Amino acid sequence: MKRDGHIHSPYCPHGSSDSFTQYIEKAIAENFTDITFTEHAPLPSNFQDPTPEQDSGMRPDFLMPYFEDLQRLQKQYAQDIRIRIGLEIDYIVGFEQETRHFLDTYGHVLDDAILSVHFLQWQNTYECIDFSAESFINFAQKVGSVERLYHLYYDTVLQSIEADLGQYKPKRIGHPTLIHKFQLAHHQPVDDTDRIQEVLTTMQQKGYELDLNSAGLSKTYCQEPYPPFAFIDYSKTIGLPIVFGSDAHAAVDLHQHYKTLFPDK
Repeated sequence: MKRDGHIHSPYCPHGSSDSFTQYIEKAIAENFTDITFTEHAPLPSNFQDPTPEQDSGMRPDFLMPYFEDLQRLQKQYAQDIRIRIGLEIDYIVGFEQETRHFLDTYGHVLDDAILSVHFLQWQNTYECIDFSAESFINFAQKVGSVERLYHLYYDTVLQSIEADLGQYKPKRIGHPTLIHKFQLAHHQPVDDTDRIQEVLTTMQQKGYELDLNSAGLSKTYCQEPYPPFAFIDYSKTIGLPIVFGSDAHAAVDLHQHYKTLFPDK
């Protein structure tokens, strides 16, 4: 079975306008049998998106049309492919109550979901870690070093795993080494092997799945999947369930690097 569990959509405010049908038809053509659309959920209304365009999450008024479109497409393509309705939920320190309320309200609609860390709290502010190399380096300088920023990220991912977000909390952790996105831009090598293993082991112990995310292979300053290849083997060794995710924000990127990660499939 070929599955892609991390796909964005025309409802993504920082993605492409490619239609659901373009993604679905490509998945069928490439013999995928199971896909999940995981659009960025609306951010809490009392959280100020720190990105310049404030376009990290879906508009709240788009949420129901997103669900309705996918419910219609599930029926339309039922004989051809399994389509799961999902969301990528942001874990934001200090906004657990708001996130739980959102999941309590809409979780019953979801077939699948991902919990990801894109924003880190530092002192009294929040920063987005994956917006640009320049903003990443500036944030690292505020924190004290790239290594300290890495530790802050992994601490936050561990908090996301432990957080009580209710019965609809996502069971898959998104791109758990996203902090590597600009690793070739900052020129400060960090040995985070122990931290990555800690995160993956905790995921396995707590019953989570790994979003094996291929998007990093296409990023100029990353050039590796999330997590890196060595930790894919580690995940298999410890029995951590793995779900491939292309994290496509345009149909052309759907299933990107699947053959690199799964050469036998």
